Amino acid sequence: MTVIRQDDLIQSVADALQYISYYHPADFIQGVFEAYQKEENPAAKDAMAQILVNSRMSAMGHRPICQDTGIVTVFCKVGMNVSFEGDMSLTDMINEGVRRAYNHPDNVLRASVLEDPDGKRKNTKDNTPAVIHYDIVPSDTVDIQVAAKGGGSEAKSKFAMLNPSDSIVDWVLEMVPKMGAGWCPPGMLGIGIGGTAEKAMLLAKESLMDPIDIHELQARGAQNRSEELRLELYEKVNALGIGAQGLGGLTTVLDIKIMDAPTHAANKPVAIIPNCAATRHAHFVLDGSGPAELEAPKIEDWPDVSWGGEGQSKRVNIDNITPEEVQTWKSGDTLLLNGKLLTGRDAAHKRMVDMINKGEKLPVDFTNRFIYYVGPVDPVGNEVVGPAGPTTATRMDKFTRTMLEQTGLIGMVGKAERGDTAIEAIKDNKAVYLMAVGGAAYLVSKAIRKSKVVAFEDLGMEAIYEFEVEDMPVTVAVDSEGVSVHKTGPKIWQAKIGKIPVKEEV
Repeated sequence: MTVIRQDDLIQSVADALQYISYYHPADFIQGVFEAYQKEENPAAKDAMAQILVNSRMSAMGHRPICQDTGIVTVFCKVGMNVSFEGDMSLTDMINEGVRRAYNHPDNVLRASVLEDPDGKRKNTKDNTPAVIHYDIVPSDTVDIQVAAKGGGSEAKSKFAMLNPSDSIVDWVLEMVPKMGAGWCPPGMLGIGIGGTAEKAMLLAKESLMDPIDIHELQARGAQNRSEELRLELYEKVNALGIGAQGLGGLTTVLDIKIMDAPTHAANKPVAIIPNCAATRHAHFVLDGSGPAELEAPKIEDWPDVSWGGEGQSKRVNIDNITPEEVQTWKSGDTLLLNGKLLTGRDAAHKRMVDMINKGEKLPVDFTNRFIYYVGPVDPVGNEVVGPAGPTTATRMDKFTRTMLEQTGLIGMVGKAERGDTAIEAIKDNKAVYLMAVGGAAYLVSKAIRKSKVVAFEDLGMEAIYEFEVEDMPVTVAVDSEGVSVHKTGPKIWQAKIGKIPVKEEV
């Protein structure tokens, strides 16, 4: 009988979550680097360069890859010949490990978990509870896989109960463009097939724990239906031309993962869950000999890639920007922002729009200002701010027209595409939407020279900050004429790749 000490399990979970906050899996880095090397679209190549540079910086600085440090998912296989020494339940042990990891003083991780999800949505302050899945197996060990899943990629999950004769490939190719770029490609797609509705979703999530090995599969060939699907979908999803960050390009997915299970004769449940450019997971086994030890990768394992955007982008001063200058920017232009940048995301926007609707004065003047959709990690040491990458901009779409027409705001900065509602508001108000790279949060934070909370301090990471930025890299994603690079880019590259007919808009 193996005895697992309570403190060993808690410490192992905490250590693993700290580890994955700043170390990408080696297979992911290699996958992005291979995609970077072959990419022909300069914008997508630049985005991947930022992701690779950010990853190396995070590994060296032991700070989060992404400001969204995720909701914790745990797959725990408990041996039948194991007992635990301690007074806590196994679930409580795992959650205590999460609590310690996210409150680690040397590397504070952002607490993003809210209780009462359809009510007060109150932050639990320590990112607990984790989502835990147990399996009791015949062994003498406890086998644990931990992942920190970002909200942007989780929000793009899809599920369908297909008819038995329906094509999974057709459904996936229909769904992936609808997912947009909010899941921060390039990444992986986990696909679960079979079982019941909840089983298919679980299979999709669990499949993402596996390493990237699509090139090995291509070399040896498929040996079953799941592997045939992986190869077909890998080629056809990339042929959609969506590309890194949705900018258009050769690589949208680094791998397709599939797990399946027997299902009812009348059903074909299928789930898609994407993993983003901040893919974070680790695996360890406890055998009673002490806490797990995760070997740190060597910095030399990261490819020698430098981000060269400084010489290709136009520097702009947003402190004295005019609406007329903003209207000269065109979709696809790359800029380096300098000056004072306000922040705000979901909770702040809702509160501001509620105030506007009540005729109340806002605590901040947005006239000719830009707002950055971000919820930063708390700073440590002498940092001005922790990792501060963009959040998914589409969540602010319903607030956009009110903000542009009632506050004097002329520009927004966020992640991924905007929906038609927001694009129309941007065009009508001759404003602009700029895109920062999702998955490059630590790199972005180094462009922030000063930071202070200027309103709604009670909202924590969702408060309104004022950042003073120096050469913050962005791309004009929607210009004042309403031209969106997330619409034009993928269409161009799908046509160039030429394996899927380009659908004309009606």
